Amino acid sequence: MSYFISIKTAIAVFPLVALLFSIPFVLHQYHKYGSINPFRVLIVYSFILYLITVYFLVILPLPNKEDVIYKPNMIKFIPFGFINDFIRESSFQLKNPSTYLKAIKEPCFYTVIFNIFMTIPFGMYLRYYFKCNFKKTLFMSFILSLFFEVTQLTGLYGLYSYPYRVFDVDDLIINTLGGIIGYFIMGFLNNFLPTREKIDEESLERGEVVSGFRRITVFCLDCFLYVLIFTFIYLFISSRYVSLIVFIVYFIIYPYFKNGQTLGSKFLNVRLEFNKHRLIKITLRIIFLFLYYFGSIFIDFIIIFSIANNFNLNATEEFLLLIMAFLEILIFYLINIFALFKDKKLYYDNFFKVKYISTIKKDIDN
Repeated sequence: MSYFISIKTAIAVFPLVALLFSIPFVLHQYHKYGSINPFRVLIVYSFILYLITVYFLVILPLPNKEDVIYKPNMIKFIPFGFINDFIRESSFQLKNPSTYLKAIKEPCFYTVIFNIFMTIPFGMYLRYYFKCNFKKTLFMSFILSLFFEVTQLTGLYGLYSYPYRVFDVDDLIINTLGGIIGYFIMGFLNNFLPTREKIDEESLERGEVVSGFRRITVFCLDCFLYVLIFTFIYLFISSRYVSLIVFIVYFIIYPYFKNGQTLGSKFLNVRLEFNKHRLIKITLRIIFLFLYYFGSIFIDFIIIFSIANNFNLNATEEFLLLIMAFLEILIFYLINIFALFKDKKLYYDNFFKVKYISTIKKDIDN
């Protein structure tokens, strides 16, 4: 029953862990490949779910703190003791086939088999996706098993005053064996799955085109870096013009000398290109980027200040006005997001004759 509790807990925790992992994962994929391969997503996130599951299988169920007291012999260094336990405790009799099924259902047998099965997927992931050889798989499987045992020996890293489960060298052997078995199983399954090299190649091919989600990622990363730089400078220079100066330097001057790339777009291998002469390019870039990043917000503030100056509004009316402005901004950006996912272009892309060019191949080759 505790196995099901551990699995249910892992499934419940997985969305939060996946959410926290998604931002660095997306940034890394666009930086390295220029695209996000669905099959890679399946592999990586299933691996995360697997690790969460086995971790909870190891630590759960947690006992009450008052029930965890000092006990001698919480460390077993004698290897292969599980064989003696099976002989001594199970009802297995070699000459009596009727005892075979009953012996399989007994803890002294299924616990060992479960510990083997628990790390078989680990060996499979290591060989298939992480391209580990046999020695590295053996080592990593041992390290994972050692991590499990140390977790229990330390009382969940000091949460308990004493170990609440036995540190057993047999578990190290059995879990490591499971990783090795997984390694050999994947050797057979490799023939039916696309290779890691094939996944990378397809990702790079897809990365030659700037997708809508990639543009959204560039937008968010640039906004984050802009706010980060602005905040840092504002701590030392408290001027109303800091935001404008940082905007011009970050979005206009720096890209002018860096082939149309901001810090964010360079990291994500995207270049903004205007099909005009140099002076016109600068002018168009200023107008385009202002509208692209802050147009809706700027227009809303103009409307708010205009209404506030011409009408005597009470606190409730001002609050409702701000809520309406916020909703308008949200709707504006949602419409743009849907447009990017549908056509990979926005209405002012054509008006300003701007293109988002992928530089992923050039960066990868270098």
